[in-house]
Amino acid sequence: MTTSPTPADPGQPIEIDEATGTVLIRLRRSVYVLGVDRAAAVVRHIHWGAPLPLADAVALPAWTEHDNSFAGRYDGTEEFPVEGGARFGVPALEVRFADGSHLLEAEVQDLALAADGHLVISLRDRVRPLSWRLHYRVRADTDVLERWTEVTHTGTGDDGDIRLLRCSSAHWPMPMRPLWRLGSVHGGWSAEGRLERAVLPVGETVLGSRRGHTGHHANPWVALDPGDTGEEHGEVKVVALAASGSWRITAQRTAAGRTGVVVGEGHEGTELSLAPGRTHTTAVSLGLHTGHGFGAASRAFHSHLRAHVLPHPGELRPVLYNSWEATSFQVSEDNQLALARRAAALGAELFVLDDGWFRGRHDDRSGLGDWTPHEQRFPRGLRPLSDEVHRLGMAFGLWVEPEMTNPDSDLYRKHPDWVLHAPDRTPTELRNQLVLDFSRSDVVAWALEWLRRTVTEADVDFLKWDFNRSFTEAVAHGAGQDARRVHIEHARGLYRVLDQLRSDFPELRIEGCAGGGGRVDPGILARSDQVWTSDNTDAVDRLTIQHGFSQLYPACVMSAWVTDSPNPLTGREVPLPFRFHSAMAGVLGLGGDLTRWTEAELAQAAELVAVYKDIRPVVQHGRQYRLLAPDEGRTTAVQYVSEQGDRTVVLLLRPGTSFVHGHEPAPLRLRGLEQDAVYRDEDTGQEWSARTLTAFGLPAPRLPAGDCASALVRLRRVES
Repeated sequence: MTTSPTPADPGQPIEIDEATGTVLIRLRRSVYVLGVDRAAAVVRHIHWGAPLPLADAVALPAWTEHDNSFAGRYDGTEEFPVEGGARFGVPALEVRFADGSHLLEAEVQDLALAADGHLVISLRDRVRPLSWRLHYRVRADTDVLERWTEVTHTGTGDDGDIRLLRCSSAHWPMPMRPLWRLGSVHGGWSAEGRLERAVLPVGETVLGSRRGHTGHHANPWVALDPGDTGEEHGEVKVVALAASGSWRITAQRTAAGRTGVVVGEGHEGTELSLAPGRTHTTAVSLGLHTGHGFGAASRAFHSHLRAHVLPHPGELRPVLYNSWEATSFQVSEDNQLALARRAAALGAELFVLDDGWFRGRHDDRSGLGDWTPHEQRFPRGLRPLSDEVHRLGMAFGLWVEPEMTNPDSDLYRKHPDWVLHAPDRTPTELRNQLVLDFSRSDVVAWALEWLRRTVTEADVDFLKWDFNRSFTEAVAHGAGQDARRVHIEHARGLYRVLDQLRSDFPELRIEGCAGGGGRVDPGILARSDQVWTSDNTDAVDRLTIQHGFSQLYPACVMSAWVTDSPNPLTGREVPLPFRFHSAMAGVLGLGGDLTRWTEAELAQAAELVAVYKDIRPVVQHGRQYRLLAPDEGRTTAVQYVSEQGDRTVVLLLRPGTSFVHGHEPAPLRLRGLEQDAVYRDEDTGQEWSARTLTAFGLPAPRLPAGDCASALVRLRRVES
C-alpha cells in the first residue's frame, strides 16, 4: 500500500510505501530516499539526488558490501550507524552504559509523521534502556533537508546514567562515484574563508573545532563533488551543521567506494551524561543536492537561510558606522558625537559605539564584565549620546562581549568560579581575558539582567556581540564526569540569552562577531541579523575572505566595512572606490577615522553610500553569481540579480596588474538573466540583449590604470 501523508509544507510531500518501508522525501528539485527494514533492524539509505517516482524508488536495490568476514555489510549505507555488530565505519551514535558496556543492537519501533508533518523514525536498543529517533524535515520551496536526532534514556534510577560518547545529528551517505572531491574553507584570525577542494582519500577525513566556538580555522560545512563539477555545472552535495560550539565532521570513504559524512556537535572526549528519563536533542544538520554546480548550491543555501533561518530576512540591513578603528578604547561622549555627525552626513543609518565605553575599561587588560558606563568618559551615561544619534536620524548600536571577563574586573573578583577553569591548573589568559561559563544558569541570568538594563537605559537598537578568544581549561564547575559538556552546552546557553533578549526587545537587531568570523554558522544566524565577517578590513584581502564566505552564506548577513588607507592591519594603500566596491558585495559599513578624511574623500564617500543604497536591494536580497573568483591578484567579478529579475549589478575588482594576465578583463558572461529581455546600462544608456550578455558577455568597463582598480555596473531590464 502506498500512502501520501500530509507533507511538512504544502507541495513538499513525504511519500511512504508501507509494504516495503520505502520513504521518498521530495524537495524542490531533488529527492531523498531511504528504506526501513524492520526484519534486518536497519534504516538503509537508497538515493539522494535527481527526482524520481516512488514506484521506481521501491524497486531500487539497497546496496550492501560483499558478504565476507572482513567487511561491514551495511557500512556506508545506513542512515544512522551505531556502534555494534559488523560495523567498521564511524558510528553516528556511541555510548557507554553504567556497567561499562558500549555495544548497541537496534530495533525499529515506528515510522510516522509528527504533528507538523516531518518524518520520525523511532529505534531502540533490543535490551538496553536507550531509544533514539531520527528526524527529517522539509520546508517549503527548498532543496535543503533538515535532520536531527533525539536520544532518550528509557530506564530507571537503578540503570544509572548513560554516557553519550558521540551523538551525531546525522550520517549523510553519498552515491557511488569513482571519486569524491571534498570542498571546505580554512584559515585563521583575519584570514578566514580560504576555499580548498581536494580528492577525498580512502579512510577518514576529519574537520572540526575543539575551541568551544565555530572557529576561524574552519567552518561546519563540506561540499562533495565527483571531481568534474564547476561553478555552474555538475553534481554537488553540501552538508552543514547549525551549531555554534565545538563540532566535528567526518567524511569517510571505503576501499569499496562507499562514502558518507557524519556530522555533529562536540569532539573526541566531549561526553554528555544522560540520566534516566532524560532526552538529548542534537543540533540540526542541513543537506543539499544540486546537479548545477557550486554556484547553484550556494544560491540554494542562501535562499534556505533567508527563508527559514534568519530572523528578519526581508529587512534591508542598514549602512552602519563603527567607531573602533577611529578611537579604539579611547572613546568619550565628545569624540563619539563628532564621529556620529560626520557619519550621518555621509548617509550612515546606524552608529555603533565600540569597545571602551564601560567602567574600568582603558585597554584590553581590564573591565570586561563590569557593564556600566565609564564614569569619566560618559559622566551622563550613554543616553545623551544615544539621543543625539537618534536626532541625527541614525539608530544607536553598542559593542558588548557578554561571554568574557578580565581577571582585573569586579565581576571576576566576586565570581571567580564563573569562568572556565580547572581548579588545580593555571588559567590561560588569551587577550588578557577568561571565558564565562554560559552552561551555568546563574551566569545566563546575570547576562540577561545587565543586557536588558543596558538596552533599556541607553535606548539601544543594535548590539555588536563579540567573542574574542577560544576555550582553554574548558571545565564546567560542579559537573563531575560531565565537565566537558561545556563545549556543547555553552553555545546553548548563549542561544537562550539571545532568544530571550530578542523576545524581550522585538525591534533589537544583533550582529554576531567572534574576533571577526570566528562564530559563523546556521545556528548563530537563527539569532543574528548579520555577522562580522573578519577583523581584516583590507579591501584586497576581503575578496578572498568574502568568496569563501559566500559558498554557504548570503550577502545580506556579510558585514563589510570601508576603513582607512593605509589599512590599519596590512598597511596596504587602496583607493576609496576600490574599498567601497569591495565592501558593497555585502552589508556596507564605514569604519575609518572620519575626522581625518579630506573634504574630497567625504564627498566621494557620500556619493558611493548613495550608490550602495540604490543597489542594496539587489545585493542583499538578490541571487549571487560568482563570475570570476579571486586568484593570484587577477580580476574578480561578482554579479547579483534582483528578486524580480529586473535589475542586475556587477562588481569588478582588479587587485593588481600583470603583463601575463593583461590589463583589461575579457567580457563578463552574465548569468541568471531573462533570455528574451533587453538590459540597459543605467549609467551609460547602452543596451544589450540578454542573449548577448550571456553568450558573448558584458564588455568589461575600462578600469583606471594601476593596482586596485574597480568598477560597478548597473543594468536594468527594458520594459516593452
